Amino acid sequence: MIVVNLDVMMAKRKISAGELADKIGITPANLSILKNNKAKAIRFSTLEEVCKVLNCQPGDLLEYRKGEQGDE
Repeated sequence: MIVVNLDVMMAKRKISAGELADKIGITPANLSILKNNKAKAIRFSTLEEVCKVLNCQPGDLLEYRKGEQGDE
């Protein structure tokens, strides 16, 4: 399972969901879907904007967890 640790990075950077959504150009609803691990995909352009705004690497946001949700 791929886990999105966006909330962790947002807390480290002290940025709100509304502010991040505005800076990367997506709706707060779509950011919420991504932040709450409900997204099925993410565009590289969106990932790039998130990394640019949060000054991080994609690996800071995405984590692979083996054995969750029957993916052993």
